[in-house]
Amino acid sequence: MDAEIPVSSDAEFRSVMVPPELDRQRADRVIAVLSKVPRSIARAFVDDGLVTIDGKPVQPADRVMAGDTLRMPTNAADDTVVADPGVEFEVLYDDADLAVINKPPGLVVHRGAGNRSGTLVNGLVARYPAIVGVGENPRWGIVHRLDRDTSGAMMVALTDRAHVALSRQIKTREVHRHYTTLVGGLFPIERGTVDAPIGRDPGAATKMAVLVDGKFARTHYRRVAEWPASNVSLVEVQLETGRTHQIRVHMAAIDHAVVGDSLYRSGPDPVACPRMFLHAHRLEFLHPFTGEAMAIDAPLAPDLQAVLNQLTA
Repeated sequence: MDAEIPVSSDAEFRSVMVPPELDRQRADRVIAVLSKVPRSIARAFVDDGLVTIDGKPVQPADRVMAGDTLRMPTNAADDTVVADPGVEFEVLYDDADLAVINKPPGLVVHRGAGNRSGTLVNGLVARYPAIVGVGENPRWGIVHRLDRDTSGAMMVALTDRAHVALSRQIKTREVHRHYTTLVGGLFPIERGTVDAPIGRDPGAATKMAVLVDGKFARTHYRRVAEWPASNVSLVEVQLETGRTHQIRVHMAAIDHAVVGDSLYRSGPDPVACPRMFLHAHRLEFLHPFTGEAMAIDAPLAPDLQAVLNQLTA
């Protein structure tokens, strides 16, 4: 079958025509068959917006047609995650079952097209070798994610039982994730909630958007400080759900785009910032096995603290 499937490729992606025998099959199954990878990996590429059909992003349950052109990451079948001790991160807490790490900015959580090494998972495998096999490959130990340019507290499962328990807590919204962000504009009220469903932007594979038929998403925010002369506000955000790019999409939707967010901000930033000003400053949860109430704080990253120092100077 492989020899009969038209294939073209570039440095990171390849394009494959869907053969007749896979007509009207689910996209995640088709990707798994054509790439010779487990379905979980196929779904991971779809979830990350790395697969398109005739130029449009797909969802795992989409039905594809014979003759459609799938564009997907190259070498997907090479699913080995190697240990990389050169990936540095601070451990805020760990025990036999779980860890909370302070993810530095610029670090991709797990592999995808163009970042098959040097990811957080590569570093986790080096520090916690037994994490291999926990959860799904290539996301060993991962129960939630932070965007590449987001810094701060991130929870990791070190055992199978912890992966199951922590994933359940996140699904039932028992894990409270608090973020600090600097956004454009001033808020007329101190507190608020954004209720707006989020889905993949039909016009851009790497973006999310508020969509009527998107997944339920809710974000709570509280104004911490504001600088009228610079037209920016410091905001604490708590996620009730955890959709991809949720804070960025919701803040942009209410005309308070995150400073430094080139993907969702239209126009120049109101103040200079070396990256997206978004930091996960606290995780609150019940330890799944001891029942202890956990509250793990990650201090604001130095580059973001420097921006605040400049505003208050």
